[in-house]
Amino acid sequence: MNPAQKLIAFLVCAALALVLPLFLQQYGNGPVRIVDIALLYVLLALGLNIVVGYAGLLDLGYVAFYAVGAYMFALLASPHLTQNFEGFAAAFPDGLHTPLWLIIPLGAGLAAIAGVLLGTPVLKLRGDYLAIVTLGFGEIIRVFMLNLEHPVNITNGPRGIAAIDPITVFGVPLSQKQELFGLQISGVSMYYYLFLLLVVISVVICHRLENSRIGRAWMAIREDEIAAKAMGINTRNMKLLAFGMGATFGGVAGAMFAGFQGFISPESFALQESIMIVAMVVLGGMGHLPGVVLGALLLAALPEVLRYVAGDLQNLTDGRLDASILRQLLIALAMIIIMLLRPRGLWPSPEHGKAAPAKEVA
Repeated sequence: MNPAQKLIAFLVCAALALVLPLFLQQYGNGPVRIVDIALLYVLLALGLNIVVGYAGLLDLGYVAFYAVGAYMFALLASPHLTQNFEGFAAAFPDGLHTPLWLIIPLGAGLAAIAGVLLGTPVLKLRGDYLAIVTLGFGEIIRVFMLNLEHPVNITNGPRGIAAIDPITVFGVPLSQKQELFGLQISGVSMYYYLFLLLVVISVVICHRLENSRIGRAWMAIREDEIAAKAMGINTRNMKLLAFGMGATFGGVAGAMFAGFQGFISPESFALQESIMIVAMVVLGGMGHLPGVVLGALLLAALPEVLRYVAGDLQNLTDGRLDASILRQLLIALAMIIIMLLRPRGLWPSPEHGKAAPAKEVA
């Protein structure tokens, strides 16, 4: 594909992305909400791709950073702290209402610190051992959120935190319907454009990282850590940087999720979420940005699409098949079929290190 064709394809995709929510909102808020959640999963998959796809570090506790960002925003943009702590009530009589320009750097920074704290004790672990430790870290964070209600109520325990402020951009709450050039734009469509902007920025950052010296150092560690160390790469710092950089995307996505939902609880950050995010990266194609985006969109939208199919199949069997279990079965079956047909992912990265095919001489 020549540069002109690439530019045309890019402009067509950009135009479709801009008009997609305006088309979907004609069928109600449900389809647009599905796309909104899919974009949040794209953010998560892009972050995990830095850790797994670029640096080759299998992280099964990535949802912990998602939870850190979500609870950070929930505490700073809800009545919870002012209702439970007299000091906060005295300092902020009107309540805490954190603006967007502060949410994103705080979510990214706090999650990055959590990523470095996770990476520090596991620097010498690889493969299955690293996966088990990171899995445990993710569960520790969830259990902490579940139990930090006594003796001091910080997270409200299993009841979660409600009444979270909607995200506001330039004084405009995204949860309210807006009118632009005579077009009615619903609240979920407003969130769509914010999430789309964050995804585009994240893709640009990841692309720049991939082609930078840091990205090449990560890939060298992924291919052969001993050889990378012998070539002078500081593998310790590079691994910590991968954990920290990857975690920032999870923190931002978590903050956006809390503002979008208006309520969070520890059940939203279970182990299944981490496994699903890893599956998105592997299914799309590890280390390849278009593949990761495609895998995230498919796996995020597939459960909601199959919800309707599972309901029809349940009705055909007079209720003998449970629709939720059948939906999970269909998702797993689709993933197995895809991985059997495309073992390197739906859109894998080009293979490096192989000789170019010899040209036939006429």
